[in-house]
Parts: sequence; C-alpha cells; structure tokens
Amino acid sequence: MLRQKRKEAGLTQEELALIADVQRNYVSLIERGVNQPTITVIFKLAKALGCSPSAIVASVERAISSATE
Repeated sequence: MLRQKRKEAGLTQEELALIADVQRNYVSLIERGVNQPTITVIFKLAKALGCSPSAIVASVERAISSATE
C-alpha cells in the first residue's frame, strides 16, 4: 500500500523519507511489511504523500480483508 501511494506520488523511497523526516531504510522496511509504523509515522507519511492518515489505514484494512477472504 505505501509503495503504491509513493509511486503514485512519483517519489522514491529516499524522497519520501526526506519529506516525511524518517529514515529511507525505515520506508523500505514498512513497504516490505517487516516493520509497522507508529501512528506518528503514519501521519508524517500521509502528509508527505498528500493524503489523510485514515486513507492509509483504510487501504491497509482493505488489503488485509481481501487477503483473508
């Protein structure tokens, strides 16, 4: 989900990390599902991507729901 949003915004992991003030490797870990972001990081990423934090959470919720059906 994060990877898709990032690519739609035309950003690299490094650019997103810089704008959101997080480490680039952390963005990679989140995208691969290795790490789960805190609510603070979700807000930072959402702002950097120009969407709402709830949009990020909703898309993750949809993905999880689809995977379990």
